[in-house]
Amino acid sequence: MNDSLREELLRLATEDERVRDLLASDDSLFEGYHPEMQTVHDRNAQRLDEIIDESDWPGVSLVGEDGGEAAWLIAQHAIALPAFQRKCLGLLVQTAEKGEAPWWQVAYLTDHIRFNEGKPQVYGTQFDWDKNGSMSPWPIDDELGVDERRQSVGLEPLGKWIDAMRHSITDSSEKPPRDFAARQQQMDAWARSVGWRD
Repeated sequence: MNDSLREELLRLATEDERVRDLLASDDSLFEGYHPEMQTVHDRNAQRLDEIIDESDWPGVSLVGEDGGEAAWLIAQHAIALPAFQRKCLGLLVQTAEKGEAPWWQVAYLTDHIRFNEGKPQVYGTQFDWDKNGSMSPWPIDDELGVDERRQSVGLEPLGKWIDAMRHSITDSSEKPPRDFAARQQQMDAWARSVGWRD
């Protein structure tokens, strides 16, 4: 175990959460991709990329379960860096195949990439506001088989996750967009601007 690397990854993830909580407290987090949040995400991703170049994906044996989860969180939040997220997914799959990372992390990163690409997700982990103002799963490829896929990676049934997500949103300050169509256009324009979509 590399304790110093583990502690560094945990610090990076903690800073991500600190800035997120700060921006959420005045609702500015929910108005597009906040520049301050992107700065943290990009800086953390740069450091994770250096770590990967030095020692491959930081698995459980190297940084412990919490350190590995911190690395996954950094990759999951690097949304303005499509090539980096795709690189991380490939490495995370290899790491999970060795038993050095949990498969649920692969599921989340897979779905997050597909969400940003504007494609249906696989495991039902990604949610967004729908046109009726409800927090709902992003469209799912082969929705009938989603619970079987979720179970295969250690996730609870989708129905339970929907209930939990909606309960969490009710308890938060996040509100549905005032103009659903305008928000969809804004998200698509952003995804194109950073290279997720053609």
